[in-house]
Amino acid sequence: MTEYANGDAAAQAAVESQFIIQKIYLKDVSFESPQTPDIFVASDWSPEVNVQVANNARQLGEGVFETALTITATASHNNETIYLAEVQYAGIFTIVGFDEAQTQQILGAYCPNLIQPYIRETVADLVMKGGFPQLVLQAINFDQLFAQHQQEQQAAAHGRPQ
Repeated sequence: MTEYANGDAAAQAAVESQFIIQKIYLKDVSFESPQTPDIFVASDWSPEVNVQVANNARQLGEGVFETALTITATASHNNETIYLAEVQYAGIFTIVGFDEAQTQQILGAYCPNLIQPYIRETVADLVMKGGFPQLVLQAINFDQLFAQHQQEQQAAAHGRPQ
């Protein structure tokens, strides 16, 4: 009887912890190419590309969260912007039965990993449709970025320089 009760408790605990993807969607998109059409006839240009990543999570309701991932890719040549592509994808997730640290890990690393393929494809398409060589973004290790962010927060909390 004890084994059954313990097994039942384990099954109950497993049911209580839930992660559900409700929706992944394009939230914002922007593409600017201020140097066109002149840049297309320039004989020699090799742009420098800068990519910035931002992740934001917020609670929408009891156990329901939105994680938004923003990628901003800027190509420039001779200090002039060739193109700027900014894409924000987001997801709505149900996260129930996890402790605070686990929930933060899910929102800060796991959810962005789920969203990343969508945003990479959209950035690549935008740049290519703008007439430029396709920009293939490298995979981002959100687990490592989340761990680094946690270390920086702990260091700041203890008054240590980062």
